[in-house]
Amino acid sequence: MIDSTVLERLRGIGLTPSVVQQLVALQGADDHTLLRVVEVQREGLALHDGTAEHAARLLPALRARLAEQSDAVAVGDWVLASRNTLSEWWVHDRVPPVSQLARRLHDGRDKVTRVVIVSNVDTALLVMSLDHDFSLRRLERYVALAQMAHVSAVVVLTKADLCDDTAARIAEVQALFPAGAAVVALNALAADARQALAPWLQPGQTLVLLGSSGTGKSTLTNTLTNTLTGSDVAITGATRSGDSRGRHTTTFRALIPLPSGACLIDTPGMRELKPTGEEQVADGGFADIETLTGECRFRDCQHAREPGCAVRAALEAGTLDPARLANYLKLRDEVAGAADKLATRLVQNATAKTGSKPRHKPSDDRYGKE
Repeated sequence: MIDSTVLERLRGIGLTPSVVQQLVALQGADDHTLLRVVEVQREGLALHDGTAEHAARLLPALRARLAEQSDAVAVGDWVLASRNTLSEWWVHDRVPPVSQLARRLHDGRDKVTRVVIVSNVDTALLVMSLDHDFSLRRLERYVALAQMAHVSAVVVLTKADLCDDTAARIAEVQALFPAGAAVVALNALAADARQALAPWLQPGQTLVLLGSSGTGKSTLTNTLTNTLTGSDVAITGATRSGDSRGRHTTTFRALIPLPSGACLIDTPGMRELKPTGEEQVADGGFADIETLTGECRFRDCQHAREPGCAVRAALEAGTLDPARLANYLKLRDEVAGAADKLATRLVQNATAKTGSKPRHKPSDDRYGKE
């Protein structure tokens, strides 16, 4: 399907055997060009062919089809596109993503939206600074949601040069994830940050930076990329002294090839990361609590006042952290609630589609060949 020269070029921007397998299943793939989404704009996309970027737009039918599934094309996606007679690139289809990180947004009233953050990432670098931003509970949540999306998690503790007891903080995080996430402490401004993250920066790997604003994501992006570009990719600024929050922030997601052959996606700061309802809590790094749950007398035990509750017994014995249990229960309930809302929304979308008039594709060549 793809000749060896093109395949090698696309590997440089993260093409993996898993993506190729997904591509094989698509009909009509031979008629279009495979490219990767490196930026999503309001009116269009930036696509990369392994050598250069191209401005493009989505076919309206594709946008509508994905929206019906509460889905969308995101940075990191692989798409099939072609140029029309005006040399404009149009995206005809999206290769089903191997992995996808998404979150749930609420408008404060009744509307709940599933927002895709990134697609086709191998590793999530969960960035948290060793200052006022440090929160084990929030970190636990980020790791859980990454693992539930089947994305490897690496905890990156920044501003290690400003922390008096970095070793103790690392130990706290490692105790929280005994068999889950790797933990790295570094100074994002230092050149040796690349060496600290080298195991995850191998050719063909795609990484995404996630964390709150001001934790050093953009600074780390610059450190990892400036040997390639000779200048900073992300704009950074001073950090407020009162709360250690950064004034600067990335305002959009972009995929950046690294000198090592890996690809890095920087993202805007996210204070909250809410589940979409598609997740399985059992995949979220709470294996200790899940094991205890299986030992409860009742299968539907809520771990409150039920007799024979192994979870409550562990709390009373001091072998289970109450805050960790509270975080687990909160996440479990959020996933269940989001799953109900997601199912309702998909039914509503299907109903609306059935009751609507079919849309006819324009007959001119504005949208390229099908």
